Amino acid sequence: MYRFLLLLFFTFFCFASCRQNPSGEQKLPGSEGATVAGNQQLADLFNRYYEERMQFYPMEATTNGDNRFNDQLPNDGTADFRNRIAEFYRKFLSEIEQIDRNSLNDTDRNSYDIFVYEMQMSLEGLQYESWKIPFQQFWGLPLTIGQYATGDNVQPFKTVADYNNWLSRVSAFSTWADTAIANFKKGAQTGWVLPKALALKMIPQCRDLVAKDPKQSLFYGPIAKMPDSFTAADRQQLTDAYTKAIIETVNPTFTKLANYLQNEYLPKARLTSGINTIPNGDKYYQYLIRYWTTTNLTPDEIYNLGLKEVARIRTEMDSIKNLTGFKNDLKAFFTFMQTDKQFYPFKTTGEVLDSFANIQKVIDPNLKKMFGRTPKTPFEIRQTEAFRAASASAEYIQGAADGSRPGIFYVPVPNPAKFNSTSGMQSLFLHEAIPGHHYQISLQQENEALPKFQRFLWYGAYGEGWALYTESLGKELGLYTNPYQHMGALGDEIHRAIRLVVDVALHTGKMTREEAIQYMTDNEAISTEGAIAEIERYMAVPGQALSYKIGSLKIRELRNKLQQQLGNKFNLAAFHDEILKDGVMPLNVLERKMNAWANMQMQ
Repeated sequence: MYRFLLLLFFTFFCFASCRQNPSGEQKLPGSEGATVAGNQQLADLFNRYYEERMQFYPMEATTNGDNRFNDQLPNDGTADFRNRIAEFYRKFLSEIEQIDRNSLNDTDRNSYDIFVYEMQMSLEGLQYESWKIPFQQFWGLPLTIGQYATGDNVQPFKTVADYNNWLSRVSAFSTWADTAIANFKKGAQTGWVLPKALALKMIPQCRDLVAKDPKQSLFYGPIAKMPDSFTAADRQQLTDAYTKAIIETVNPTFTKLANYLQNEYLPKARLTSGINTIPNGDKYYQYLIRYWTTTNLTPDEIYNLGLKEVARIRTEMDSIKNLTGFKNDLKAFFTFMQTDKQFYPFKTTGEVLDSFANIQKVIDPNLKKMFGRTPKTPFEIRQTEAFRAASASAEYIQGAADGSRPGIFYVPVPNPAKFNSTSGMQSLFLHEAIPGHHYQISLQQENEALPKFQRFLWYGAYGEGWALYTESLGKELGLYTNPYQHMGALGDEIHRAIRLVVDVALHTGKMTREEAIQYMTDNEAISTEGAIAEIERYMAVPGQALSYKIGSLKIRELRNKLQQQLGNKFNLAAFHDEILKDGVMPLNVLERKMNAWANMQMQ
C-alpha cells in the first residue's frame, strides 16, 4: 500500500488441506487424501525472494509484523536503490524461468504464475520516471511516517529496543527528504510534476506535523504511552532523545519540505489534471491500468464500461427514490440525502464509531452461512488521526500475521455533526472491515501454507474487487433494510462506476478536474468538497480507482457462472472460501483457478 497498504484473503480447505506436512508433500483441495509433491526448488526461491525483499523494504516488513528491520529507513529515491532493486527483480525472474512450469502441481503452478507476473510488472514499472514525484497528498512517506509515529499503529513500542529502533528510523528521514526534494527538482525540470491543486494540499500536511512544543508533536505520542515496566532512567533517556529528535530532525525536515513545496515547487506545478500531459504519460497510464486492474483493458473499454454501469445503477436508484415517495428528480434526491437533518443524528465521534460497531453485531449471525473460515486476527474500529483526517478516506490497516497487532478500520470524523448516517455507512463497513478487507487480508496473512511473498502480496483488482463485491452481500447479511440504507449502498456502487469514467477521462484528456468534479456531483449523493477530495485522489494515483469495479465485476461474473454451472452442488460459503484461499492474484489466474475448482465440485 504501500502498495499499502495492504494485502488480503481465503478458504475452508486451505488450512486443512494445503498445509505442508512432515513428508514435504501437499494435499490439494478436494483431493480426498491424494498428495502431489511440492517443488522444493520453487519453495526455496520464494523464501529467498521474501527475505531479500524485506531488506530492500524494511517498512513493508514492519507492516507485515516482521520486526527484524524496525530501525531501518532506506533512501529509496536514489539511482543506486533503483539499480539494485531492478537487478533483484531480474535475478529472480531469471531463476524462476529455469524451473519447468509443467512439472509443478496446481498449487505451485498458481504461485509460479503470480511470481512471474510480479517480477515482470515490477521491472516494467521501473522504466518510468515516477521517482520524480516521490510523494503526493494521498500517500507517501511523509504521511506514513506520521502514522507509524503515533505509537498506536504499525510500529511497535513495547520495549526500550522498540523505542530506540524508532529513533534510528526517524534519524534517516531528513536524508530521505533531501533526496525527495532533489527528485522533485528533477521532475520540475523535465515535466514530471504534480498538478498545482495537489501541491497545495501537501503544504499544510507537512506544516501540520511541525510542533513548536515537542510534547504536542505527533512524534511525542510514544513517550506519553511508555510501558510502566520501563525504569526511571530509561524513561528519562527516551524522553530526552525523542524531544531532541523532534526539535532537530522532525520539525526541520517537515519545515524544509513545506518551504520547498510552497516556494519552489508550487510555481512550477502544472495546471493540467491528467497524467497524459507529462512525458510518456499515455504509455505510463496504460501500464498503470494493467498494474491496478491486472487486465489488458484499454482506456476506452473501461470508460465505456463505466458509462454503462452508471446508467444501470441510476435506473435502480430511481426505483428506490420512487419507493420513498420523493417527488423530484434523482439529483434533487441526492441533495435531500445530503442535507436533510434526519440523516445527521450524531453529536460525538463515539456515536459514529458505535454505529459502525452495531453494524458488526447485525451481520455476525449471518457470516457463518457465507464463510467456512474466519480470521483469528483481532479487529478494531478507530478514528483517523487528526493530522490526516481532512484529506483521508475511511480505510483498513492490516494487523500482524501473528495476531499481535489488530486489523484497524480507520474512520475520519472531522465533525461528527456532519457525518451522514445513511450515505453508505453499512456498505463502507462491509468493504473496509468485515467481511471485506479484514477477512481477506487477515486470512491470507495467517495462512502459513502460502509462500511468504503471497501472504503479504497485494493486487488492487483482486483486493479492492473483493471488498466491493462484499458490499453486494448486504441484504444477505441482514443490512439495507430501508430504502435510504439501500440508496446509500447504491451510492457506493455508483461511486465505483463513476471512477471508471472520471479516472480515464482525467488521464486521457476527456475531462478537466472541474468537469470530473461536476460529473461526480451530478451522478451521486456527494458534496462538492467530497468530490474534490475524490477527484484529486484519482489525479494523484492514476489507475488505482479502476481496480474496484473491474475486480468486483469479475468476482460477481464468476459467482453467477459457477452457480449456474454447478446447480445444487454450488455452495456459497465454499465459493467464498475458494475465492479467498490462495490470496490475491491477477484476475486471469483467479478465473483459471475457480474454473478448476468448479470442475472438481462436479466430480
